[in-house]
Amino acid sequence: MARDYYEILGVDRNAGAADIKKSYRKLAMKYHPDRNPGDLEAESAFKECTEAYEVLSDDQKRQIYDTYGHEGLKNSGYQGPGGFDDIFSSFGDIFGDLFGFGSSRAQARRNGPIPGNDLRYDTRISFMEAVHGTTKEVELNRRDTCWTCEGSGCRPGHQRQNCPACGGRGQVVRSQGFFQVSSTCPQCHGEGSIITDPCDDCRGSGLVNRTKKVSIKIPAGVDTGARMRLKGEGEGGRRGGPTGDLYVIIDVEPHEFFGREGDNIYCRLPVSMVDAALGVKTDVVTIHGTKKLTIPEGSQSGEVFTLRGEGVKNLRGRGRGDMFVELQVITPTNLCEEQKKVLKEFDTLCDKHGQNKEREGFFTKLVNEVMGKTG
Repeated sequence: MARDYYEILGVDRNAGAADIKKSYRKLAMKYHPDRNPGDLEAESAFKECTEAYEVLSDDQKRQIYDTYGHEGLKNSGYQGPGGFDDIFSSFGDIFGDLFGFGSSRAQARRNGPIPGNDLRYDTRISFMEAVHGTTKEVELNRRDTCWTCEGSGCRPGHQRQNCPACGGRGQVVRSQGFFQVSSTCPQCHGEGSIITDPCDDCRGSGLVNRTKKVSIKIPAGVDTGARMRLKGEGEGGRRGGPTGDLYVIIDVEPHEFFGREGDNIYCRLPVSMVDAALGVKTDVVTIHGTKKLTIPEGSQSGEVFTLRGEGVKNLRGRGRGDMFVELQVITPTNLCEEQKKVLKEFDTLCDKHGQNKEREGFFTKLVNEVMGKTG
Protein backbone atom coordinates (compact mmCIF):
# COMPACT_ATOMS: atom_id res chain seq x y z
CA MET A 1 0.00 0.00 0.00
CA ALA A 2 1.40 3.44 -0.99
CA ARG A 3 2.40 5.76 1.86
CA ASP A 4 0.44 8.91 2.59
CA TYR A 5 2.00 11.94 0.86
CA TYR A 6 1.48 14.18 3.92
CA GLU A 7 3.23 11.61 6.09
CA ILE A 8 6.17 11.40 3.65
CA LEU A 9 6.74 15.17 3.78
CA GLY A 10 6.04 15.36 7.50
CA VAL A 11 3.29 18.00 7.23
CA ASP A 12 -0.34 18.01 8.33
CA ARG A 13 -3.24 17.96 5.90
CA ASN A 14 -3.92 21.68 6.37
CA ALA A 15 -0.32 22.70 5.54
CA GLY A 16 0.11 25.66 3.22
CA ALA A 17 2.22 25.76 0.06
CA ALA A 18 5.16 27.43 1.85
CA ASP A 19 5.33 24.71 4.54
CA ILE A 20 5.10 21.95 1.95
CA LYS A 21 7.90 23.47 -0.11
CA LYS A 22 10.08 24.04 2.97
CA SER A 23 9.69 20.41 4.05
CA TYR A 24 10.46 19.11 0.56
CA ARG A 25 13.60 21.25 0.28
CA LYS A 26 14.88 19.76 3.53
CA LEU A 27 14.21 16.17 2.45
CA ALA A 28 15.59 16.74 -1.06
CA MET A 29 18.82 18.07 0.46
CA LYS A 30 19.05 15.01 2.72
CA TYR A 31 18.32 12.29 0.15
CA HIS A 32 19.71 13.80 -3.08
CA PRO A 33 21.69 11.12 -5.01
CA ASP A 34 24.72 13.40 -5.39
CA ARG A 35 24.98 13.44 -1.60
CA ASN A 36 24.34 9.70 -1.27
CA PRO A 37 26.13 8.01 -4.21
CA GLY A 38 25.24 4.32 -4.50
CA ASP A 39 22.68 4.47 -1.67
CA LEU A 40 19.56 2.83 -3.09
CA GLU A 41 17.49 3.62 0.01
CA ALA A 42 18.30 7.32 -0.32
CA GLU A 43 17.40 7.21 -4.05
CA SER A 44 14.08 5.60 -3.21
CA ALA A 45 13.36 8.16 -0.46
CA PHE A 46 14.29 10.99 -2.83
CA LYS A 47 11.89 9.76 -5.50
CA GLU A 48 9.17 9.20 -2.90
CA CYS A 49 9.35 12.72 -1.41
CA THR A 50 9.57 14.22 -4.92
CA GLU A 51 6.39 12.41 -5.95
CA ALA A 52 4.67 13.64 -2.78
CA TYR A 53 5.76 17.23 -3.45
CA GLU A 54 4.69 17.13 -7.09
CA VAL A 55 1.17 16.19 -6.04
CA LEU A 56 0.76 18.40 -2.97
CA SER A 57 2.31 21.49 -4.62
CA ASP A 58 -0.25 21.29 -7.47
CA ASP A 59 -3.70 22.51 -6.37
CA GLN A 60 -5.57 20.32 -8.86
CA LYS A 61 -3.63 17.14 -8.09
CA ARG A 62 -3.83 17.81 -4.36
CA GLN A 63 -7.63 18.17 -4.52
CA ILE A 64 -7.94 14.85 -6.38
CA TYR A 65 -5.63 13.16 -3.88
CA ASP A 66 -7.45 14.60 -0.85
CA THR A 67 -10.78 13.38 -2.26
CA TYR A 68 -9.96 10.05 -3.92
CA GLY A 69 -6.45 9.16 -2.73
CA HIS A 70 -3.80 7.37 -4.81
CA GLU A 71 -6.40 5.54 -6.88
CA GLY A 72 -7.98 8.81 -7.93
CA LEU A 73 -4.64 10.16 -9.16
CA LYS A 74 -4.03 6.99 -11.16
CA ASN A 75 -7.47 7.20 -12.78
CA SER A 76 -6.78 10.87 -13.69
CA GLY A 77 -3.70 9.80 -15.67
CA TYR A 78 -0.99 10.81 -13.20
CA GLN A 79 2.00 8.45 -13.41
CA GLY A 80 4.43 10.10 -11.01
CA PRO A 81 7.63 12.05 -11.72
CA GLY A 82 9.89 10.87 -14.52
CA GLY A 83 13.67 10.54 -14.49
CA PHE A 84 16.19 12.87 -12.96
CA ASP A 85 16.05 15.33 -15.86
CA ASP A 86 12.28 15.60 -15.52
CA ILE A 87 12.59 16.30 -11.83
CA PHE A 88 15.03 19.15 -12.46
CA SER A 89 12.83 20.49 -15.22
CA SER A 90 9.81 20.57 -12.93
CA PHE A 91 11.52 21.86 -9.80
CA GLY A 92 14.43 23.83 -11.21
CA ASP A 93 13.86 26.75 -8.84
CA ILE A 94 14.39 24.51 -5.83
CA PHE A 95 17.43 22.64 -7.12
CA GLY A 96 18.95 25.80 -8.55
CA ASP A 97 18.90 27.32 -5.06
CA LEU A 98 20.14 24.17 -3.34
CA PHE A 99 22.86 23.04 -5.73
CA GLY A 100 23.48 25.97 -8.11
CA PHE A 101 22.16 24.38 -11.31
CA GLY A 102 19.05 23.25 -13.12
CA SER A 103 17.15 26.54 -13.10
CA SER A 104 16.65 29.34 -15.58
CA ARG A 105 18.12 31.69 -12.99
CA ALA A 106 21.29 29.60 -12.87
CA GLN A 107 21.45 29.77 -16.67
CA ALA A 108 21.13 33.54 -16.51
CA ARG A 109 23.90 33.71 -13.93
CA ARG A 110 26.18 31.64 -16.16
CA ASN A 111 25.76 33.97 -19.12
CA GLY A 112 25.37 37.23 -17.23
CA PRO A 113 27.80 39.78 -15.76
CA ILE A 114 30.41 38.51 -13.29
CA PRO A 115 31.34 40.93 -10.47
CA GLY A 116 35.03 41.38 -9.65
CA ASN A 117 36.53 39.83 -6.54
CA ASP A 118 37.00 41.87 -3.38
CA LEU A 119 40.60 42.46 -2.29
CA ARG A 120 42.24 42.83 1.12
CA TYR A 121 45.13 45.15 1.97
CA ASP A 122 46.80 45.20 5.40
CA THR A 123 48.51 48.42 6.44
CA ARG A 124 50.49 49.31 9.56
CA ILE A 125 50.33 52.87 10.88
CA SER A 126 51.88 54.67 13.83
CA PHE A 127 50.05 55.32 17.08
CA MET A 128 49.81 59.05 16.35
CA GLU A 129 48.57 58.44 12.79
CA ALA A 130 45.75 56.34 14.26
CA VAL A 131 44.92 59.04 16.81
CA HIS A 132 44.90 62.00 14.42
CA GLY A 133 44.13 60.33 11.08
CA THR A 134 46.31 60.16 8.00
CA THR A 135 46.32 59.52 4.26
CA LYS A 136 48.31 56.65 2.76
CA GLU A 137 49.03 56.22 -0.92
CA VAL A 138 49.63 52.58 -1.78
CA GLU A 139 50.44 50.76 -4.97
CA LEU A 140 48.26 47.73 -5.69
CA ASN A 141 48.84 44.94 -8.17
CA ARG A 142 45.43 43.67 -9.18
CA ARG A 143 43.52 42.08 -12.04
CA ASP A 144 41.51 44.68 -13.89
CA THR A 145 38.91 44.46 -16.65
CA CYS A 146 40.57 44.02 -20.03
CA TRP A 147 40.15 47.23 -22.03
CA THR A 148 40.47 45.44 -25.37
CA CYS A 149 37.58 42.98 -24.96
CA GLU A 150 35.79 44.90 -22.18
CA GLY A 151 35.90 41.81 -19.98
CA SER A 152 34.20 39.41 -22.40
CA GLY A 153 37.37 37.38 -23.00
CA CYS A 154 36.63 37.28 -26.75
CA ARG A 155 38.59 38.88 -29.53
CA PRO A 156 36.81 42.07 -30.67
CA GLY A 157 34.10 41.19 -33.20
CA HIS A 158 33.62 37.68 -31.83
CA GLN A 159 31.43 36.21 -29.08
CA ARG A 160 31.13 33.13 -26.92
CA GLN A 161 29.67 29.97 -28.45
CA ASN A 162 27.40 27.35 -26.92
CA CYS A 163 29.42 24.54 -25.36
CA PRO A 164 29.16 21.47 -27.66
CA ALA A 165 29.64 19.08 -24.75
CA CYS A 166 26.60 20.18 -22.71
CA GLY A 167 24.57 22.07 -25.31
CA GLY A 168 24.73 25.28 -23.27
CA ARG A 169 23.25 23.80 -20.09
CA GLY A 170 26.51 23.86 -18.13
CA GLN A 171 25.71 20.35 -16.91
CA VAL A 172 26.27 16.87 -18.31
CA VAL A 173 24.13 13.88 -17.41
CA ARG A 174 25.39 10.44 -16.40
CA SER A 175 23.50 7.32 -15.40
CA GLN A 176 23.68 6.29 -11.78
CA GLY A 177 21.51 3.37 -10.80
CA PHE A 178 17.85 4.20 -11.23
CA PHE A 179 18.56 7.90 -11.88
CA GLN A 180 20.38 10.07 -14.33
CA VAL A 181 22.72 12.35 -12.35
CA SER A 182 23.71 15.83 -13.51
CA SER A 183 27.21 17.26 -12.90
CA THR A 184 29.24 20.30 -13.98
CA CYS A 185 30.38 20.16 -17.58
CA PRO A 186 34.16 19.56 -17.65
CA GLN A 187 34.63 21.48 -20.92
CA CYS A 188 32.94 24.79 -20.09
CA HIS A 189 33.20 24.38 -16.29
CA GLY A 190 29.50 25.04 -15.87
CA GLU A 191 29.38 28.28 -17.89
CA GLY A 192 27.39 26.78 -20.77
CA SER A 193 29.55 28.54 -23.35
CA ILE A 194 33.14 28.55 -24.54
CA ILE A 195 35.49 31.08 -26.13
CA THR A 196 36.62 30.00 -29.59
CA ASP A 197 38.47 33.24 -30.42
CA PRO A 198 40.15 34.51 -27.24
CA CYS A 199 41.28 38.10 -26.78
CA ASP A 200 45.00 38.55 -27.48
CA ASP A 201 45.57 40.78 -24.45
CA CYS A 202 43.84 38.78 -21.69
CA ARG A 203 43.96 35.36 -23.44
CA GLY A 204 40.29 34.78 -22.79
CA SER A 205 40.20 35.54 -19.07
CA GLY A 206 38.63 38.99 -19.44
CA LEU A 207 41.16 40.34 -16.92
CA VAL A 208 44.69 41.73 -17.14
CA ASN A 209 47.24 42.52 -14.44
CA ARG A 210 47.62 46.23 -13.72
CA THR A 211 49.31 48.37 -11.08
CA LYS A 212 47.29 51.21 -9.61
CA LYS A 213 47.98 53.82 -6.94
CA VAL A 214 45.17 54.12 -4.42
CA SER A 215 44.82 56.89 -1.85
CA ILE A 216 43.54 55.59 1.50
CA LYS A 217 42.14 58.24 3.83
CA ILE A 218 42.32 56.86 7.38
CA PRO A 219 40.04 58.75 9.82
CA ALA A 220 41.12 59.87 13.29
CA GLY A 221 40.31 57.37 16.02
CA VAL A 222 40.92 54.05 14.22
CA ASP A 223 42.49 51.20 16.15
CA THR A 224 44.02 47.81 15.42
CA GLY A 225 41.52 45.57 13.63
CA ALA A 226 39.55 48.43 12.08
CA ARG A 227 38.32 47.62 8.56
CA MET A 228 37.77 50.19 5.84
CA ARG A 229 35.88 49.53 2.61
CA LEU A 230 36.92 51.30 -0.58
CA LYS A 231 34.13 50.72 -3.05
CA GLY A 232 35.18 49.85 -6.60
CA GLU A 233 38.90 49.46 -5.82
CA GLY A 234 38.96 45.64 -6.02
CA GLU A 235 39.37 43.36 -9.03
CA GLY A 236 37.67 44.24 -12.30
CA GLY A 237 34.43 42.58 -13.36
CA ARG A 238 33.82 40.49 -16.46
CA ARG A 239 31.07 40.69 -19.08
CA GLY A 240 30.03 44.09 -17.78
CA GLY A 241 30.06 43.08 -14.13
CA PRO A 242 30.90 45.68 -11.47
CA THR A 243 34.36 46.08 -9.96
CA GLY A 244 34.91 44.51 -6.54
CA ASP A 245 35.77 46.41 -3.38
CA LEU A 246 39.02 46.87 -1.47
CA TYR A 247 39.03 46.16 2.27
CA VAL A 248 41.83 47.84 4.22
CA ILE A 249 42.71 46.24 7.55
CA ILE A 250 44.44 48.53 10.08
CA ASP A 251 47.27 47.52 12.41
CA VAL A 252 48.49 50.19 14.86
CA GLU A 253 52.03 50.24 16.23
CA PRO A 254 52.31 50.45 20.04
CA HIS A 255 53.58 53.69 21.60
CA GLU A 256 56.50 53.96 24.00
CA PHE A 257 54.70 56.30 26.42
CA PHE A 258 50.95 56.11 25.71
CA GLY A 259 48.61 53.18 26.04
CA ARG A 260 45.07 53.01 24.70
CA GLU A 261 41.80 51.32 25.60
CA GLY A 262 38.88 52.30 23.40
CA ASP A 263 38.83 56.11 23.25
CA ASN A 264 40.79 56.54 26.49
CA ILE A 265 44.54 57.12 26.78
CA TYR A 266 46.69 55.85 29.65
CA CYS A 267 50.21 56.88 30.69
CA ARG A 268 52.57 56.90 33.66
CA LEU A 269 54.07 60.12 34.93
CA PRO A 270 57.36 59.86 36.82
CA VAL A 271 57.77 62.44 39.64
CA SER A 272 60.44 62.87 42.26
CA MET A 273 59.91 61.84 45.86
CA VAL A 274 60.16 65.49 46.91
CA ASP A 275 57.52 66.68 44.38
CA ALA A 276 55.16 63.90 45.44
CA ALA A 277 55.62 64.85 49.11
CA LEU A 278 55.39 68.62 48.71
CA GLY A 279 53.01 68.76 45.73
CA VAL A 280 53.75 70.34 42.38
CA LYS A 281 52.13 71.80 39.28
CA THR A 282 53.77 70.10 36.33
CA ASP A 283 53.46 69.77 32.55
CA VAL A 284 51.96 66.55 31.13
CA VAL A 285 52.28 65.64 27.47
CA THR A 286 48.96 64.50 25.99
CA ILE A 287 48.17 63.31 22.45
CA HIS A 288 46.86 66.83 21.77
CA GLY A 289 49.71 68.81 23.30
CA THR A 290 50.99 69.88 26.73
CA LYS A 291 48.61 70.31 29.68
CA LYS A 292 49.12 71.43 33.30
CA LEU A 293 48.48 68.87 36.03
CA THR A 294 48.35 69.73 39.73
CA ILE A 295 49.75 66.98 41.98
CA PRO A 296 48.70 67.59 45.59
CA GLU A 297 51.17 67.16 48.45
CA GLY A 298 51.45 63.68 49.92
CA SER A 299 50.55 61.98 46.61
CA GLN A 300 51.45 58.30 46.40
CA SER A 301 52.80 56.12 43.64
CA GLY A 302 49.92 54.46 41.76
CA GLU A 303 47.43 57.31 42.21
CA VAL A 304 45.56 58.11 39.01
CA PHE A 305 44.59 61.59 37.79
CA THR A 306 42.06 62.22 35.01
CA LEU A 307 42.33 64.79 32.22
CA ARG A 308 38.86 65.07 30.70
CA GLY A 309 38.56 65.17 26.92
CA GLU A 310 42.25 64.51 26.32
CA GLY A 311 41.67 61.07 24.82
CA VAL A 312 41.00 59.83 21.27
CA LYS A 313 38.30 61.20 18.98
CA ASN A 314 35.35 58.82 18.77
CA LEU A 315 34.82 57.41 15.28
CA ARG A 316 31.05 57.83 15.60
CA GLY A 317 31.31 61.49 16.55
CA ARG A 318 30.68 61.09 20.28
CA GLY A 319 33.37 63.52 21.39
CA ARG A 320 36.72 62.45 22.79
CA GLY A 321 37.76 60.03 25.49
CA ASP A 322 39.77 60.91 28.62
CA MET A 323 43.41 60.60 29.58
CA PHE A 324 44.35 58.78 32.78
CA VAL A 325 47.72 59.64 34.32
CA GLU A 326 49.17 57.19 36.84
CA LEU A 327 51.72 58.68 39.26
CA GLN A 328 55.05 56.89 39.51
CA VAL A 329 57.15 58.19 42.42
CA ILE A 330 60.85 57.76 41.67
CA THR A 331 63.11 56.63 44.51
CA PRO A 332 66.56 58.25 44.15
CA THR A 333 69.55 55.95 43.64
CA ASN A 334 73.37 56.28 43.86
CA LEU A 335 73.13 58.67 46.81
CA CYS A 336 76.20 60.45 48.12
CA GLU A 337 77.03 60.44 51.86
CA GLU A 338 75.61 63.89 52.37
CA GLN A 339 72.28 62.87 50.79
CA LYS A 340 72.13 59.73 52.95
CA LYS A 341 72.77 61.79 56.04
CA VAL A 342 69.96 64.22 55.18
CA LEU A 343 67.52 61.36 54.53
CA LYS A 344 68.35 59.72 57.86
CA GLU A 345 67.74 63.00 59.61
CA PHE A 346 64.46 63.29 57.71
CA ASP A 347 63.44 59.79 58.82
CA THR A 348 64.23 60.68 62.43
CA LEU A 349 62.00 63.72 62.15
CA CYS A 350 59.23 61.52 60.73
CA ASP A 351 59.51 59.28 63.81
CA LYS A 352 59.39 62.32 66.05
CA HIS A 353 56.19 63.57 64.41
CA GLY A 354 54.59 60.11 64.35
CA GLN A 355 54.63 59.83 60.57
CA ASN A 356 56.14 56.32 60.58
CA LYS A 357 53.54 54.83 62.93
CA GLU A 358 51.40 53.52 60.04
CA ARG A 359 54.38 51.63 58.61
CA GLU A 360 55.37 50.22 62.01
CA GLY A 361 51.79 49.29 62.85
CA PHE A 362 51.41 47.40 59.57
CA PHE A 363 54.64 45.50 60.21
CA THR A 364 53.64 44.58 63.78
CA LYS A 365 50.19 43.41 62.67
CA LEU A 366 51.66 41.26 59.91
CA VAL A 367 54.22 39.64 62.25
CA ASN A 368 51.54 38.84 64.84
CA GLU A 369 49.32 37.32 62.16
CA VAL A 370 52.09 35.13 60.78
CA MET A 371 53.32 34.05 64.24
CA GLY A 372 49.78 33.34 65.33
CA LYS A 373 49.24 31.00 62.40
CA THR A 374 52.56 29.18 62.76
CA GLY A 375 52.65 29.11 66.54
